[in-house]
Parts: sequence; C-alpha cells; structure tokens
Amino acid sequence: QVQLVESGGGLVQAGGSLRLSCAASGSIFRINHMGWYRQAPGKQRELVASTTSGGSRTYADSVKGRFTISRDNAKNTVYLEMNSLKPEDTAVYYCNADVQAAWYTRPTDTWGQGTQVTVSS
Repeated sequence: QVQLVESGGGLVQAGGSLRLSCAASGSIFRINHMGWYRQAPGKQRELVASTTSGGSRTYADSVKGRFTISRDNAKNTVYLEMNSLKPEDTAVYYCNADVQAAWYTRPTDTWGQGTQVTVSS
C-alpha cells in the first residue's frame, strides 16, 4: 500500500514563504503525475500545481509567479515552494499522486492527509 506524507505547513505572515514536501512510500513501481491541491473552509478542493514524471508543470492562475512545484523522482517526493503568500492562500494543502504499485497493476489516485497553511494579514 502506498502512503503520501506531507510536511512543511504552518503559520506565516503575508509576504512570507513556506515549502511543502510530500514523500511517497510503500510499494511503488512508477509514479505518473504528482501535485498539490488545496481546500479552504467552505470552498471546493482546487488544483494548485501539478507535475508529470517528465517534468511538465501546471499552475493555477492564482499562484503563477509565486509558487513553484518540483519533484525528485529518485526520492518519490514532490515539493511546493510558496512565496509572496497571501491570506487567501490559507487552506489545507493536499498532496496527490497517480501511483502504480507494480507493473501489472493500474495506477491509483492517492492522497495525503493534508497539511494546514495559514497566512496572517
């Protein structure tokens, strides 16, 4: 079974920075896309950024130029560098990955437990 474990959330003032990490562990043959979603109170979960195994990246318009997603395939880890944080970035951030456990299995959409990011004004 595959687990995604996030770290790096916390409380920061507006304009500050945080770096989130998400490490995948367990039975892993291949990880396709990895990404970060967030969910603020009373709102739907939304995509923040994602990256393919080949390095292509996608960002939500609201974070372009401020957030950077990166990936270490050797460590099965994805990062989210968040700069110039705004109060509206406050949310629970979830790691997501499309993980194939073995060569003969289908990829499974896998989620982390979430990490809180709070940006004070």
